[in-house]
Amino acid sequence: MKISGVDIRPGNIIEYEGGIWKVAKIQHTQPGKGGAYMQVEMKNLQDGRKTNVRFRSADTVEKVRLDTKEFQYLYEDGELLVFMDGDTYEQINLESDLLGDAKEFLQDGMQVTLELWEEKPISVALPDQIEAEIVEADAVVKGQTASSSYKPAVLDNGVRVMVPPHIEAGTRVMVDVYERTYVGKVS
Repeated sequence: MKISGVDIRPGNIIEYEGGIWKVAKIQHTQPGKGGAYMQVEMKNLQDGRKTNVRFRSADTVEKVRLDTKEFQYLYEDGELLVFMDGDTYEQINLESDLLGDAKEFLQDGMQVTLELWEEKPISVALPDQIEAEIVEADAVVKGQTASSSYKPAVLDNGVRVMVPPHIEAGTRVMVDVYERTYVGKVS
């Protein structure tokens, strides 16, 4: 499926220069002179190379259609992560760098979606949001609650996020895995 260069989003798998690439980051830029473009940082899923490419709105790229399959995360074995197919109970080992920064949010027993290209796993997608516990939160500064300010907090997996002033240590919250932002309090 062909898509415009400005419609590329993080997580998309595209075909570029004869390879399969996963989009890591995008930045939409509208310079004062010339047309708008999308600055795209991507990683080759076959050999691990990284590159930055500018795509203009007139450019089109082929979005690769991948097969997806649900797997359950079991445990970490050195640099490898072990997943199990819920249908066949077959286990597969994948390199931890396949998840990138999202690896920190991986939890035992978590259901993940593996994307397969020609029967080979090339990408692991975690749920967009996970539940986590705040283990450390800074104290609220007097008068700070008048504006919509946020304070730093540490999750039980060690990730730092910004949370509203009323959130304290021990509170369970929902966090966006890919944006690393506070979504809401779990009731």
